[in-house]
Amino acid sequence: MRALIKLDKFVIALLIAIVVAKIFPEPAIYQGVINLKNITDIGITLIFFFYGLKLNLSSLRQDLSNWKLHILVQFSSFILFPALVLPFFPFFAKGDYYLIALGFFFMASLPSTVSSSVVMVSIAKGNIPSAIFNASISSLIGIFITPLLMALVISADSVEISSFSHILMKLIIQVLVPVTFGLLLNRFWGKWAYRNANFLKLFDQTIILLVVYHSFSESFVMGLFENSTVSDIIWIIIGSLIIFFVAYWIISFISKKLKFSREDTITATFAGSKKSLVHGTVMAGIIFEGVAGVGVILLPIMIYHAMQLVLVSWIAQRKAKETMNNEQ
Repeated sequence: MRALIKLDKFVIALLIAIVVAKIFPEPAIYQGVINLKNITDIGITLIFFFYGLKLNLSSLRQDLSNWKLHILVQFSSFILFPALVLPFFPFFAKGDYYLIALGFFFMASLPSTVSSSVVMVSIAKGNIPSAIFNASISSLIGIFITPLLMALVISADSVEISSFSHILMKLIIQVLVPVTFGLLLNRFWGKWAYRNANFLKLFDQTIILLVVYHSFSESFVMGLFENSTVSDIIWIIIGSLIIFFVAYWIISFISKKLKFSREDTITATFAGSKKSLVHGTVMAGIIFEGVAGVGVILLPIMIYHAMQLVLVSWIAQRKAKETMNNEQ
C-alpha cells in the first residue's frame, strides 16, 4: 500500500505540472544555450542507463521456460491493444480530434510498465519473476515496435513527423545505447542501483514531470487546447476505461483457455493490461519531434496511466484477500 500511495502522489504531481505549464510556460519554451529540452534529453538518456544498470540478464534467463505466459503478455501489449483501437481510428481522426485519436493509438502501441506492474503483481501474490521478465522485455521490444506501429496511422498531410530512419537512430542513441551500457556495467554497479532504487525512481519521475511540463507548455502557448472541452476529457476517460476492461477480459479469457495457474493469470492480466508513461513521454519527444501538439497526444496515456493505477491496485487488493481466505 505504501508503494501505491507513492504512485498516487506521482499522478497528483503530473496534474500540478500541467497547471504550472498553463500559468508559467515561459521557462519551457526558452531557447537559450541551457534550455529545458536539452536537460530532459540528458535526463532521458540517464533514465535508460539506470534501467539497464538494474537489469540482470542472469535473473531473466531463469524464467525463459514459461514461454506461453511471455507470448501472451507481449501479444497483449503490441497486438491486442493496437487492434482494439485501430478500427476506430479513421472515424475519430478528423479535424480537431486527430491529435487525440493519435494519442489513443500511441498509448495502445506502448510497452508495459516495469515498476508498477511488479508492485501490483506482488500485492496480488502473482508470479513476480515472470512479471519482471515480461516488463523488462516489453520495454526493450517497444523501442522498435512502437515506432513501427505508429507508422500505420501517421498521416504526413496532418502531422509533419520525422522520418522513420531518423526516429530509429535517435531511439538507438538515446535509449538502446544507454540501456546496453547499463547492462554491461550491471555486474559492477548493479548492487549500487538496487540499494538506491528509491532515489533512481525519484529521478525518473522528476524527468517525466519535466517532459510533461515542457510538452504541455508548448501546447498551451500554441493554443492547441483552445478547442478542447471538459467533455473531451470525459470521453478520453470513458475510452480508456473501455479499452482497459476489454483488454483485461480478453487476457483473462485466453489465460483460462491456456489453463494458466492463478499466479500466471495475475501476471498476464496485470502486465498485459498496463502501459508505460515513462516510455510514452520519452518516445513522444522522439517520434513527434517538431510536432505542434505533443501535450495533446500525451493526454490519453496520462489518463490511462492514472486510471490503471487505481483499477489494478483495487483488483490486486481483491486478489490478495482471496488468497488469504483460501489459505485460512
